[in-house]
Amino acid sequence: MRIAVCDDEERYRVDLKTLLDKLLINIDYDIDTFDDGKRLMESFADEPYDLIFLDIEMPAIDGITLAKKLREKSDKVFIVFLTGHVEYALEGYEVNALRYLTKPVDIDKLKEVIRYVQDKQGSSRHLIIKEEGIELLIDIKDIVYMESMNQNVKIVTSKDEHVIRYNIVDFEEQLKNDGFFRIHRGYLISLSKVKKVSKNDVIMDNEVILPVSRSNVKTLKEALYAYVERTAF
Repeated sequence: MRIAVCDDEERYRVDLKTLLDKLLINIDYDIDTFDDGKRLMESFADEPYDLIFLDIEMPAIDGITLAKKLREKSDKVFIVFLTGHVEYALEGYEVNALRYLTKPVDIDKLKEVIRYVQDKQGSSRHLIIKEEGIELLIDIKDIVYMESMNQNVKIVTSKDEHVIRYNIVDFEEQLKNDGFFRIHRGYLISLSKVKKVSKNDVIMDNEVILPVSRSNVKTLKEALYAYVERTAF
């Protein structure tokens, strides 16, 4: 596991690295520490990290801004914010933050983060679809949304698109425990790929704007908050 700790205060960098060293005895890992975001970005460009701990309140570039830059380069890295200010939570959701940890970090909460990342790295669910007679495996984590097209369903992923003969209702049932939500009779979205929710639509990670049924606006927001709480333990 490749880990980075970015905090402008040396004592917090040292303390967190010490805790991580205690927890990762039986794991193959590397930990790099940084006192500013620029050096972290340069290192990330050379070789991406699996898990990054970011202090939100850094002088040169704050953690939220830095996380957005990291997300532009990767949607797979796990980002954990180090802070004591919960008001940043909604901003953190925009960059799909895994969790917030209060400084100084509690070792039991840190243990939960490590366990979660290990579980996610070790398991991946796939859909098996048949497109033009060829069976394909699609990683569920890559799916942005699905669109009903008469008797077909278009599956839009972060990499490509597939149109197959299927019923979107059946996909809704299959994916109900994987963070998917039916925003409209014609659209099923991945909550993990939501970038912004407005009055009558939702903007996804790929900048596509999808309509939300009036009757689903409230339940969508409730589903988003529930998803954030569930994925943040």
